[in-house]
Amino acid sequence: MPDPSPVSSTNGAPKRLPVLLRRAWYGLNQAFRQRIAHLGITPDQYIILRWLSEGDPQGLTQRTLTDLMASDPNTITSTITRMEKNGLIARKPHEQDKRANRVKILPAGRRAFEKARKIAMGLQENVLAILPQNRREKFLDELEEIANSCGAVLEKTPGK
Repeated sequence: MPDPSPVSSTNGAPKRLPVLLRRAWYGLNQAFRQRIAHLGITPDQYIILRWLSEGDPQGLTQRTLTDLMASDPNTITSTITRMEKNGLIARKPHEQDKRANRVKILPAGRRAFEKARKIAMGLQENVLAILPQNRREKFLDELEEIANSCGAVLEKTPGK
């Protein structure tokens, strides 16, 4: 990763996008992990359950989940296997593409998701409370733009 010039400086410490994004993600991920541990799911499993809850009622393919999670196929397959063993989701062959599986949320997964969702919403509110109410939506919009820009840079990576 290139080491760009600092955008600005506070107390002599340069502000760098990768470091700030990593710190924000790590802190949020660990706080959420602690808060949902009693549900027997991880933050990544919660996100999969969220995509399945919001997606096609017939289920999503593993490829779709991999893309939505911005992850790699092996990680998603491993996570889905654990979730299936825990009775949260089920895989079934895709009705048209015999190489693909559809992943569908089961009642136990939906219950875990609903409990974790309340925790996630509270945590988000708690974290965003640092910003005035009138700036929160704009911040999230700008963060989405940054995420989209990062994805676009990845797609343009030479040799890919």
